[in-house]
Amino acid sequence: MEKEEERIALAVELFKSGYNCSQAVVAAFADLYGMSREDALRVSASFGGGIGRMRETCGAACGLFILAGLKFGTTDAKNAEAKGENYRVVQELAAKFKEQNGFLRCRDLLGLSEEKKESHQPEERTQQYYERRPCSKIVEDAARLWYINYVK
Repeated sequence: MEKEEERIALAVELFKSGYNCSQAVVAAFADLYGMSREDALRVSASFGGGIGRMRETCGAACGLFILAGLKFGTTDAKNAEAKGENYRVVQELAAKFKEQNGFLRCRDLLGLSEEKKESHQPEERTQQYYERRPCSKIVEDAARLWYINYVK
């Protein structure tokens, strides 16, 4: 298996082992940016389920944005050029993600109504959970998007 497919498979494996969509995407690549898997899992933990199960911006997309910060983010508060470059990458990723998936928002990706109030408790991960949700494929696509555009 080539490196690209290994990274992508790792993201899907992490998701299917119980980590959220954001954690799966970030942890699959974090080592490339000097971050431990443990730190990657912590820093991305709040973004699953469309940011804390609020069903807003997809956690896999948020994972891409975290990776953009790790690769392109600046630590110089006055470096407007570097900030702008990071934001450009985030906007480019968001557009590509939306082009691939039709939506950027978790609620829309899952076909949930606006009225449905989500619990803060995650659903049990069962075979039925994975079969009825597009999340595994979205995690796979997000990992591929990152790899093709920013790792290769």
